[in-house]
Amino acid sequence: MEKVSSLHIIGSRYSGGAERFFTRLVLALRERGFPIMVVTRPRSAVSAELSDMVDQFHVSMANVRDPISRFRISRLISRKNPDIVQTYMGRATRLTHVPACSQTVHVSRLGGFYKLDGYRHADAWIGNTRALCDYLIKNGFPRERVFHIPNFIQIPERPREERIIQIREILGIWEDSIIILGVGRLVKKKGFSILLESFDLLPETLGGKTLYLVIVGDGPEGRALKEHAGRLKSYRRIRWTGWQGDPDPFFAAADLFVCPSLHEPLGNVILEAWSNGTPVISTETDGALELIRDGNTGRLVPCNNIPALSDVMRHTLTQEKSAREELARNGLSVLRNNFGKVAVVNSYIELYRKLLEIRPAGKKSGFSGPE
Repeated sequence: MEKVSSLHIIGSRYSGGAERFFTRLVLALRERGFPIMVVTRPRSAVSAELSDMVDQFHVSMANVRDPISRFRISRLISRKNPDIVQTYMGRATRLTHVPACSQTVHVSRLGGFYKLDGYRHADAWIGNTRALCDYLIKNGFPRERVFHIPNFIQIPERPREERIIQIREILGIWEDSIIILGVGRLVKKKGFSILLESFDLLPETLGGKTLYLVIVGDGPEGRALKEHAGRLKSYRRIRWTGWQGDPDPFFAAADLFVCPSLHEPLGNVILEAWSNGTPVISTETDGALELIRDGNTGRLVPCNNIPALSDVMRHTLTQEKSAREELARNGLSVLRNNFGKVAVVNSYIELYRKLLEIRPAGKKSGFSGPE
């Protein structure tokens, strides 16, 4: 079969785990020689990151009911006639309606437990966790057209030690200190206020080393979180880096990564921490429970429990270094075995080909999906 052509559509303005995965998948498919096009919002983080690396079209996607954007996307599909159009999250999916006469198959990829009314018009659905696939099926989506394909993370080369030292110097953190890291969009569901409060309960030093909290990310809650941090006794030991296009050096510089989310379907940041050999503590979100074996590949604590998170951070940091290294090694092993680039990209290619093989003539009137 010829290489499957695909058009990938994302409506995000800012960058986060889902957006970084979008970029990784698009570029991985292109590396395999598949014709790729993308639709992004103008001046978005994804648009800037992809730049001229793939054929890119800009559509405003101002909101989920933007009629001009919906028309432009439909016209683009008719003009380019890709085999697959894959949409990511709610805005792009709601605005994408494949023309009735088209043979293009619409695949919607979900990374969260979203309201589903705006997804039912797609031909097939991908959940990046098994729990998401179960959620779709429970809510009436046909089992034979719901597919589980996880995200993949590329394992980076460890930054040169000079780069790690440089990051510590920029942050004003002495080399003989402990760094606790948080990474993500600064929004309420990510639980950064919980992380701030939990860090504030820790002593200033452990084993003679000063503790610092570094938060990598940006978002609408940024100002409120910084104001909140300013009222804590530990505020002088909290660092804010803003959004970073490449957070890997910060993971590499950290002694411990904490994911304090109140709600997290998967948790790309957990995979990113593992890829950099950083031990992980996470709250018991759906994603973390699917990824982490407590005490083996990371530590789990109840959501929204400040004392419990603080206690587990203290316990993990006062263990022998070898115990933290074992957590990180085990996590990296899970990443290599279950979330490798080759296996995940192969799964996407196989799914695309399967959908096209069973695609009937006049698809939109009767697409049945694989048996």
